[in-house]
Amino acid sequence: MTVIDQPGIDASCAGCGVKLQTADKELSGYIPASAIERVPAICQRCFRIKNYNDASTVTIDQDDFLKLLGGIASTDSLVVHIVDLFDFEGSVISGLQRFVGNNPVLLVVNKIDLLPKAVNYNRIRNWVQQQAKEQGLKTVDVVLCSAKRNIGFDRVVEAIEHFRGRRDVYVVGATNVGKSTLINRIIQDYSDLDAELTTSRYPGTTLDAVHIPLDDGKSIIDTPGIVYSHRMTELVPRSVLQAILPDKPIKPLVYQLNEGQTMFVGALARFDFVSGGRQSFTLYISNGLEVHRTKLERADELYANHKGVLLSPPSVEELDELPAWTRHSLRIPRGGDYDVFVSGLGWMQVNGTGGALVDVYAPKGVKVLVRESLI
Repeated sequence: MTVIDQPGIDASCAGCGVKLQTADKELSGYIPASAIERVPAICQRCFRIKNYNDASTVTIDQDDFLKLLGGIASTDSLVVHIVDLFDFEGSVISGLQRFVGNNPVLLVVNKIDLLPKAVNYNRIRNWVQQQAKEQGLKTVDVVLCSAKRNIGFDRVVEAIEHFRGRRDVYVVGATNVGKSTLINRIIQDYSDLDAELTTSRYPGTTLDAVHIPLDDGKSIIDTPGIVYSHRMTELVPRSVLQAILPDKPIKPLVYQLNEGQTMFVGALARFDFVSGGRQSFTLYISNGLEVHRTKLERADELYANHKGVLLSPPSVEELDELPAWTRHSLRIPRGGDYDVFVSGLGWMQVNGTGGALVDVYAPKGVKVLVRESLI
């Protein structure tokens, strides 16, 4: 977590303990210059939690986040891990189990409202349980919800109440998974907003978390969101985020492809159907993105001539902010149902069962993999 050491300001936030600064509102500890003399002085994040029920996201890098997780193992707490169903592999915290010790983990899967309405939620839940198991994550329960649409949130609250007993609750998650929305809802239902925010400092680290007091004397500990650079949502310019993050149910796009055909998703990714016989592919991506299909032999020329214009987003200027593409050659096994997943962008379902060879181009560092089909 970046902290500004600003000359002339030695105060710390009375809410979360972070060093106060007036220089950058995007970094932790920001306080407007007009409020620095207030007693007690609290950062804008704590002010918004206390007065507006708004737990705005604070982010930290992976190393700092792992130090924070390591401190949870020595507590007796319930850990609520929030993940994004649209970006499950990109948002699940790898190795969480070894950091939280014997504390129970409740897996809250947000953004189910983005899936097409005809999906079977029991099947989705089974899929999540299987994926969590493969990640080595032992969960006491899996709850599907949409914080934005208020779907399944009562079930989340019930599960937290059931599994926490009289323990503190640590809420952990990556950025853009809906952690703040869920925290705000819990504050609304279970916290005395007039209570003073308390400080939580972890020995040996520069990390800060916010304790939100509950009526029974325990707390919800809102931890900073972890930034995973393998998610496209962390790499694209902010102006592109709106296009790639769906805000309503996805309308699947079905394409019949012959081998030797290519699909571009704007200038963000490219799918080459190298071999496998004619079959259909279904794209699950934000409907704010345009897909262009061409022959594989013409793909390089199309990209060179039209990137950032016909093939957009990003724009020509914004492309300079993204890493160059890396090619991922993926073999789709025969006889199963599989997705080609691109973290932060979505996935392509392979509808044939005869197998296929596909090449996927995405910005360097973005997680690309083959998985069992979600839908």
